[in-house]
Amino acid sequence: MISTEPAARALAAELPRRVGHPVTLEGWLHRRRVLKAVTFLILRDRSRLAQAVFTGPHGTAAFETASFETTALEEIPEETVVRITGTATANAQAPGGVEVTEPTVTVLSGPAAAPPFDLYRPTVAATLPTILDHAPVALRHPLLRAPHIISAASVAGFRTALDTLGFTEIHTPKVVASATESGANVFGLDWFGTRAYLAQSPQFFKQAMVGVFERVYETGPVFRAEPHDTARHLAQYTSLDAELGFITGHRDVMAVLREALVGMVEEITRRAGAECALLDVQLPEVPQRIPEIHFVEAQELLAEHVEQDPRGEPDLAPAHERWLSAWAQREYGSEFLFVTGYPMAKRPFYTYPEPGWPEYSNSFDLLFRGLELVTGGQRLHRYDDYLAALAARGESPEPYAGYLDAFRHGMPPHGGFALGLERWTARLVGADNVRRVTLFPRDLNRLSP
Repeated sequence: MISTEPAARALAAELPRRVGHPVTLEGWLHRRRVLKAVTFLILRDRSRLAQAVFTGPHGTAAFETASFETTALEEIPEETVVRITGTATANAQAPGGVEVTEPTVTVLSGPAAAPPFDLYRPTVAATLPTILDHAPVALRHPLLRAPHIISAASVAGFRTALDTLGFTEIHTPKVVASATESGANVFGLDWFGTRAYLAQSPQFFKQAMVGVFERVYETGPVFRAEPHDTARHLAQYTSLDAELGFITGHRDVMAVLREALVGMVEEITRRAGAECALLDVQLPEVPQRIPEIHFVEAQELLAEHVEQDPRGEPDLAPAHERWLSAWAQREYGSEFLFVTGYPMAKRPFYTYPEPGWPEYSNSFDLLFRGLELVTGGQRLHRYDDYLAALAARGESPEPYAGYLDAFRHGMPPHGGFALGLERWTARLVGADNVRRVTLFPRDLNRLSP
């Protein structure tokens, strides 16, 4: 008999606590197995999979359908949305050790069209373009969904860690009047007849807000119109930004970044342990003190061990980042490494120069498992220093007038960092392409879905 007033919905993960009691599950028909004397329906919801068992020839069940008629379990296509009501019964062979017996089925949607590939299979054979082209359905596969749960837990941990340290979360504009950040290419647009740009970062806004809140952070999209078509670059990605005032140098920023990483790993453990197990993710241990090496020392070390001498170059090549990460793992047992003191020529004009060595900067990159993950450092905080820095680069202060005005009214010594969420998640799960952990990626070739 069909219940017209089903019990409150339970999640599949809650079944072990409901053994012996009536339960109502709602989700997608993940898999259907019709045998001679028994039929199994595997339901998928946001928590995990659950099994319902129908006994008798081809299974017997009562149905209520929303938009199509059927009286046979084998006629319900996979991915159809259903409600299953029955009794939670212990069974060591079932997912989670519990199954639903004596069930009734209510079909909540029309018969689902076939997905682009079988979502019930334990592995994903589809190519990356197929996955991306059909993302709204493809990401239902547990293996493809899991990185995004880990990503969400990372953001939650970032927020919790910085909230605990007295930071205020802010939300800054993503359309700006001037293209000023890092010299990178920008996306221009028409803003009611005025030239405008998509923001390359919240940098200028978060610095200004240090003058209001002292400590701020933001999680949001940033846009880079750089013509990269690599496995590590996107034209739009999510940046986890923080800025803090009253610092003594860039190492104060590095210490806050370490606390944020600890919070992110802890929250992943708490919220996404099942997803980590599914993907065989080995979460990193964040050292009490992350090892560091100065850029000049790093180049000297690389010159001794790599084929091409990197000295004189203003930045590290990807191969250098991989080598240094391996070195940090061998020498310190750390999957993280700070490289400090990058040349001023490679840093934005607002970067604070290294005292006594002005051609280098009070800045850093954080390498994680062979890849640059975070860039940060100390910023200039005196108005006259900004004018001098721009003059030294042959730039007029006029395009920066709105940004510079805050420094005319007194700003404390400050600094901050930006962490690329997709890169972090890709390194955690071992993805070979950052697009595998990005919802609806945007790059040179992709604007949909």
